[in-house]
Amino acid sequence: MFYYLEGTVTVTAQNLAVLDINGVGYACMTTLSTLSHLEKGNKVKLYTYCNIKEDAFDIYGFYDTNEKRCFEQLLSVSGVGPKAALSILSSASPEALALAIIGDDETMLTRAPGVGKKLAQRIILELKDKVSKEMPTLKASGYVPAVSGQASLGTKQSDAAAALAVLGYSQGEISTAMRNIDVADLTVEEIVREVLKISLK
Repeated sequence: MFYYLEGTVTVTAQNLAVLDINGVGYACMTTLSTLSHLEKGNKVKLYTYCNIKEDAFDIYGFYDTNEKRCFEQLLSVSGVGPKAALSILSSASPEALALAIIGDDETMLTRAPGVGKKLAQRIILELKDKVSKEMPTLKASGYVPAVSGQASLGTKQSDAAAALAVLGYSQGEISTAMRNIDVADLTVEEIVREVLKISLK
């Protein structure tokens, strides 16, 4: 479907941005983070996710591909719909969300309106399980996620790699990005943030 929409911002409201593209107004549901980058009258590009059902054609728009990728990862969790995913991403940045998941931080997830403890636990369980499945290739590249009882193996790099895997990054993408970052004086969250910056270039 649409990969992105590029047009002039004509309307902004709670979790909504409307782009005028050649006289047609496209309503994009979005996060508070994306909305903070938008200003009426300015031209913008939003990366999109389309949710098509029998009675609906909803477009979700994001200012950058990292937020879109994180949105899609959340939707892969059973019981998480677009509304809950938007709520979570309006309450936390992708890197903060990823670190909360690998750190079993239910409290951070439940700060999002509409997200209860059971749903937060399911998100953590299912997305950490995806990281566990990535562990053989991550180990081979020297990044061992500190999850699934292997916290003793954790380092800043491995924790950052686990967080990036939660966000949907492949072993190859993680390895390539890590080689371009001096992690010595960075925290895990800063390492993740730097990798996300590189992925946007």
